[in-house]
Amino acid sequence: MAKPINKRELVLGILMEVTEKGQYSHIVLREVLGKYQYLDKKERAFITRVTEGTLEHMIELDYILDRFSKVKVKKMKPVIRNILRSAVYQLKYMDTVPDSAVCNEAVKLAVKKGFGGLRGFVNGVLRSTAAGLDGVAYPEEPTERLSVQYSMPRWILELWLKSYDRQTVETMLQEFQKEKPLMIRSRIRGEADLEKTGSRIGGESDPQKIGSRERAGSGCVPAEAKSLCRELESEGIHVTPHPYLPYAFYISGQDYLGGLQSFQEGRFSVQDVSSMLVCEAAAPRTGDTVIDVCAAPGGKAVHMAEMLRGTGSVEARDLTAYKVGLIQENIDRSGLTNIRAVQMDARAADADSVGKADIVIADLPCSGLGVLGKKTDLKYKTTEESISSLVELQREILSVVKTYVRPGGILMYSTCTVNPAENMDNVHWFLEQNPEFSMKDIRENLCEELRGDVQEQGCLQLLPGIHKCDGFFLACMQKDR
Repeated sequence: MAKPINKRELVLGILMEVTEKGQYSHIVLREVLGKYQYLDKKERAFITRVTEGTLEHMIELDYILDRFSKVKVKKMKPVIRNILRSAVYQLKYMDTVPDSAVCNEAVKLAVKKGFGGLRGFVNGVLRSTAAGLDGVAYPEEPTERLSVQYSMPRWILELWLKSYDRQTVETMLQEFQKEKPLMIRSRIRGEADLEKTGSRIGGESDPQKIGSRERAGSGCVPAEAKSLCRELESEGIHVTPHPYLPYAFYISGQDYLGGLQSFQEGRFSVQDVSSMLVCEAAAPRTGDTVIDVCAAPGGKAVHMAEMLRGTGSVEARDLTAYKVGLIQENIDRSGLTNIRAVQMDARAADADSVGKADIVIADLPCSGLGVLGKKTDLKYKTTEESISSLVELQREILSVVKTYVRPGGILMYSTCTVNPAENMDNVHWFLEQNPEFSMKDIRENLCEELRGDVQEQGCLQLLPGIHKCDGFFLACMQKDR
């Protein structure tokens, strides 16, 4: 008979991997849920919520623990520290779990992990916390209060407050902590699969003529999207259209995504609408040659290949065999034939690509400060020094891949951060260094709701809570000669 799985022990294991070994939470959590996919839906949901919640609220949890423990959090043994953190998360944020059960299970787990001598300490701290939780006062100093209340490192807040007003910053912080449904993109196929709607996102009803080729963008709503929605709903999945794009949807109610036949068949991809907007802004034309230089896991590259309706070619590159494998998995699921995955270092010049691309997508490594709601542990791993290094890396890559753009072609630069140093500052630097490039107007390629937020005609900074998507930046630059 199989040994029963202790879901709190699994949570502890994930927390140890993330906080003590520096692993990324979304990767470790995905691996654990994949290994134990036979667990029922409630158990899997508990593991996910407690893991993500503990990491998301960790600064606040440590602040609370320090109010009730004589031994400060930083001086606790790592196992005990993480047992207490996850227990306090349950006490504060999970009303369905009785306080007594939280305390008892934490003590049992400490004993099981070889810390029986600390059972009294664990029990005492948690029972004191449960009794006094409602009376915990947060710091009075405004920035420190935001740091504790929303578990955001102070230096990040100070960085944002240089560029955004306090209300905008707090709106972003609130958005990061909201539970949000998954966002997907319905696959787009060829002409036979398209349904005319009378108008397209970002322009007229007829496809835009550019030179001798027509635009391959979203002039039509994929009929398959309607079929996909019906199928998902028949499987008990709740589907809600996204206002920015006709093929973007929120879904909720799913357990194991890989268990959905429509996902296995490549009928949809998990992708935030902010990422989809990169391809919309680039406005590909039938027959275009596209190079995506940092493509993993391949969402934008596959999207671009679909928008080309089977024409042209997309080369999706990334640095490691592992990342190229992720891209290939998405290509295989999509069934597309006008795209291929290639292992290549974006920093190394590729002579064969010079002047060949109609569109180069440069969605580059960044601090990820726009997606902290999904990758909560990034805020603890990122430093001011690492951001400076990332800016240097971004500029190094842009200086290489710019040569791949043919005259008249497009360089799409994007990041999933809200940090101006990695965004507008890099764009201004690039245009100063490369006068053969200029901003390309993207307003007509976007929905009306976003057009007013476009900066300098070709740049769009999306902010969590302000816009209906992740924090994201994109810039469209055209090579004029």
